[in-house]
Amino acid sequence: MATEKEEKTTESWLKEAQKGYIRIGVLILLNKKPSHGYELMKEINNRTKGFWQPTPGGVYPILRDLEKSEYINGRWETQKNRKLKVYKLTKSGEIILRRAIEKQSEILNNIGSLFREFASAVLNVEPAKAAMPEMPSPFTPFLAERSDSKENLKDLEHQRKHVHESMRGMQEQLKQIDQRIREIKKQLEPDPTKTQE
Repeated sequence: MATEKEEKTTESWLKEAQKGYIRIGVLILLNKKPSHGYELMKEINNRTKGFWQPTPGGVYPILRDLEKSEYINGRWETQKNRKLKVYKLTKSGEIILRRAIEKQSEILNNIGSLFREFASAVLNVEPAKAAMPEMPSPFTPFLAERSDSKENLKDLEHQRKHVHESMRGMQEQLKQIDQRIREIKKQLEPDPTKTQE
Protein backbone atom coordinates (compact mmCIF):
# COMPACT_ATOMS: atom_id res chain seq x y z
CA MET A 1 0.00 0.00 0.00
CA ALA A 2 1.37 3.37 -1.02
CA THR A 3 2.23 5.88 1.67
CA GLU A 4 1.32 9.57 1.50
CA LYS A 5 4.95 10.40 0.67
CA GLU A 6 4.96 7.92 -2.25
CA GLU A 7 1.68 9.34 -3.54
CA LYS A 8 3.07 12.90 -3.45
CA THR A 9 6.31 11.83 -5.13
CA THR A 10 4.44 10.00 -7.90
CA GLU A 11 2.16 12.99 -8.44
CA SER A 12 5.18 15.30 -8.63
CA TRP A 13 6.92 13.06 -11.17
CA LEU A 14 3.81 12.88 -13.33
CA LYS A 15 3.41 16.67 -13.25
CA GLU A 16 7.02 17.11 -14.38
CA ALA A 17 6.55 14.59 -17.19
CA GLN A 18 3.33 16.30 -18.25
CA LYS A 19 5.13 19.68 -18.39
CA GLY A 20 7.66 18.17 -20.78
CA TYR A 21 4.92 16.66 -22.92
CA ILE A 22 2.98 19.92 -23.04
CA ARG A 23 6.21 21.75 -23.97
CA ILE A 24 6.72 19.41 -26.95
CA GLY A 25 2.99 19.50 -27.75
CA VAL A 26 3.19 23.30 -27.95
CA LEU A 27 6.13 23.03 -30.36
CA ILE A 28 4.22 20.53 -32.52
CA LEU A 29 1.19 22.82 -32.69
CA LEU A 30 3.32 25.88 -33.46
CA ASN A 31 5.02 23.85 -36.21
CA LYS A 32 1.59 23.63 -37.85
CA LYS A 33 0.69 27.32 -37.47
CA PRO A 34 1.46 30.39 -35.35
CA SER A 35 -0.84 30.67 -32.31
CA HIS A 36 -1.38 32.64 -29.12
CA GLY A 37 -1.38 31.11 -25.64
CA TYR A 38 -5.14 30.72 -25.18
CA GLU A 39 -5.44 29.13 -28.63
CA LEU A 40 -2.72 26.62 -27.69
CA MET A 41 -4.42 25.76 -24.39
CA LYS A 42 -7.74 25.20 -26.16
CA GLU A 43 -6.11 23.09 -28.89
CA ILE A 44 -4.26 20.90 -26.37
CA ASN A 45 -7.50 20.35 -24.43
CA ASN A 46 -9.42 19.52 -27.63
CA ARG A 47 -6.79 17.23 -29.12
CA THR A 48 -6.36 15.24 -25.90
CA LYS A 49 -10.15 15.05 -25.47
CA GLY A 50 -9.86 16.83 -22.13
CA PHE A 51 -7.13 14.56 -20.71
CA TRP A 52 -4.76 17.52 -20.51
CA GLN A 53 -6.41 20.75 -19.46
CA PRO A 54 -3.57 23.25 -19.44
CA THR A 55 -3.97 26.46 -17.49
CA PRO A 56 -2.43 29.89 -18.11
CA GLY A 57 -0.20 29.27 -15.08
CA GLY A 58 1.13 26.15 -16.79
CA VAL A 59 1.34 27.26 -20.42
CA TYR A 60 2.61 30.84 -20.25
CA PRO A 61 5.79 29.98 -18.28
CA ILE A 62 6.48 27.28 -20.91
CA LEU A 63 5.98 29.84 -23.70
CA ARG A 64 8.30 32.32 -21.95
CA ASP A 65 10.95 29.62 -21.49
CA LEU A 66 10.68 28.46 -25.12
CA GLU A 67 10.95 32.06 -26.29
CA LYS A 68 13.94 32.75 -24.03
CA SER A 69 15.61 29.60 -25.43
CA GLU A 70 14.87 30.94 -28.95
CA TYR A 71 12.82 27.89 -29.94
CA ILE A 72 9.86 30.19 -30.61
CA ASN A 73 9.40 33.88 -31.41
CA GLY A 74 6.48 35.90 -30.12
CA ARG A 75 5.11 39.13 -31.56
CA TRP A 76 2.19 41.24 -30.45
CA GLU A 77 -0.83 41.40 -32.77
CA THR A 78 -4.29 42.88 -32.49
CA GLN A 79 -7.10 40.40 -33.06
CA LYS A 80 -10.73 41.38 -32.53
CA ASN A 81 -9.65 44.56 -30.70
CA ARG A 82 -7.45 42.55 -28.33
CA LYS A 83 -3.67 42.56 -28.12
CA LEU A 84 -2.36 39.00 -28.21
CA LYS A 85 1.14 37.64 -28.37
CA VAL A 86 1.31 35.21 -31.29
CA TYR A 87 4.10 32.63 -31.22
CA LYS A 88 5.88 31.04 -34.16
CA LEU A 89 8.35 28.14 -34.24
CA THR A 90 11.96 29.03 -35.13
CA LYS A 91 14.48 26.91 -37.08
CA SER A 92 16.12 26.03 -33.77
CA GLY A 93 12.66 25.03 -32.47
CA GLU A 94 12.15 22.73 -35.47
CA ILE A 95 15.47 20.99 -34.72
CA ILE A 96 14.73 20.54 -31.00
CA LEU A 97 11.21 19.28 -31.83
CA ARG A 98 12.52 16.66 -34.26
CA ARG A 99 15.11 15.47 -31.73
CA ALA A 100 12.58 15.37 -28.89
CA ILE A 101 10.17 13.22 -30.90
CA GLU A 102 12.99 10.84 -31.90
CA LYS A 103 14.07 10.52 -28.25
CA GLN A 104 10.47 10.01 -27.14
CA SER A 105 10.12 7.17 -29.63
CA GLU A 106 13.23 5.51 -28.16
CA ILE A 107 11.88 5.97 -24.64
CA LEU A 108 8.52 4.39 -25.56
CA ASN A 109 10.27 1.40 -27.14
CA ASN A 110 12.43 0.93 -24.05
CA ILE A 111 9.50 1.26 -21.65
CA GLY A 112 7.51 -1.22 -23.75
CA SER A 113 10.41 -3.65 -23.55
CA LEU A 114 10.63 -3.20 -19.76
CA PHE A 115 6.87 -3.72 -19.48
CA ARG A 116 7.08 -7.01 -21.41
CA GLU A 117 10.08 -8.07 -19.28
CA PHE A 118 8.10 -7.28 -16.12
CA ALA A 119 5.14 -9.32 -17.34
CA SER A 120 7.39 -12.24 -18.14
CA ALA A 121 9.63 -12.22 -15.05
CA VAL A 122 7.43 -10.92 -12.26
CA LEU A 123 4.01 -12.08 -13.38
CA ASN A 124 5.38 -15.31 -14.88
CA VAL A 125 3.53 -14.62 -18.13
CA GLU A 126 4.90 -15.31 -21.57
CA PRO A 127 3.86 -12.16 -23.34
CA ALA A 128 2.98 -12.68 -26.95
CA LYS A 129 3.85 -9.39 -28.61
CA ALA A 130 0.36 -9.17 -30.14
CA ALA A 131 -1.20 -9.67 -26.71
CA MET A 132 0.79 -6.92 -25.05
CA PRO A 133 -0.69 -3.45 -25.36
CA GLU A 134 1.51 -1.01 -27.26
CA MET A 135 2.78 2.02 -25.40
CA PRO A 136 0.82 4.96 -26.78
CA SER A 137 2.72 8.09 -27.70
CA PRO A 138 1.62 11.13 -25.73
CA PHE A 139 2.15 13.16 -28.92
CA THR A 140 -0.29 11.29 -31.16
CA PRO A 141 -3.10 13.85 -30.62
CA PHE A 142 -0.74 16.68 -31.58
CA LEU A 143 0.65 15.01 -34.68
CA ALA A 144 -2.75 14.10 -36.12
CA GLU A 145 -4.41 16.65 -38.33
CA ARG A 146 -7.73 18.03 -37.14
CA SER A 147 -10.51 16.25 -38.94
CA ASP A 148 -14.22 16.39 -39.45
CA SER A 149 -16.76 14.36 -37.45
CA LYS A 150 -16.72 11.49 -39.93
CA GLU A 151 -12.94 11.12 -39.59
CA ASN A 152 -13.17 11.53 -35.80
CA LEU A 153 -15.71 8.69 -35.74
CA LYS A 154 -13.37 6.52 -37.82
CA ASP A 155 -10.47 7.37 -35.49
CA LEU A 156 -12.53 6.56 -32.38
CA GLU A 157 -13.69 3.26 -33.89
CA HIS A 158 -10.06 2.39 -34.63
CA GLN A 159 -9.06 3.29 -31.05
CA ARG A 160 -11.96 1.20 -29.72
CA LYS A 161 -10.82 -1.80 -31.78
CA HIS A 162 -7.26 -1.40 -30.47
CA VAL A 163 -8.50 -1.21 -26.86
CA HIS A 164 -10.61 -4.36 -27.35
CA GLU A 165 -7.60 -6.21 -28.81
CA SER A 166 -5.46 -5.09 -25.88
CA MET A 167 -8.17 -6.16 -23.43
CA ARG A 168 -8.38 -9.61 -25.03
CA GLY A 169 -4.62 -9.98 -24.73
CA MET A 170 -4.68 -8.85 -21.11
CA GLN A 171 -7.58 -11.20 -20.32
CA GLU A 172 -5.53 -14.08 -21.73
CA GLN A 173 -2.60 -13.02 -19.56
CA LEU A 174 -4.91 -12.81 -16.56
CA LYS A 175 -6.03 -16.41 -17.21
CA GLN A 176 -2.38 -17.51 -17.30
CA ILE A 177 -1.66 -15.68 -14.05
CA ASP A 178 -4.75 -17.16 -12.37
CA GLN A 179 -3.71 -20.65 -13.52
CA ARG A 180 -0.21 -20.11 -12.11
CA ILE A 181 -1.67 -18.86 -8.79
CA ARG A 182 -3.84 -22.01 -8.54
CA GLU A 183 -0.80 -24.21 -9.24
CA ILE A 184 1.30 -22.51 -6.57
CA LYS A 185 -1.51 -22.63 -3.99
CA LYS A 186 -1.99 -26.32 -4.71
CA GLN A 187 1.73 -26.92 -4.16
CA LEU A 188 1.60 -25.05 -0.84
CA GLU A 189 -1.44 -26.94 0.51
CA PRO A 190 -0.62 -29.64 3.06
CA ASP A 191 -1.10 -33.21 1.85
CA PRO A 192 -4.12 -34.61 3.76
CA THR A 193 -2.89 -38.20 3.26
CA LYS A 194 0.20 -37.55 5.36
CA THR A 195 -0.37 -37.73 9.07
CA GLN A 196 1.13 -35.21 11.38
CA GLU A 197 3.41 -36.55 14.07
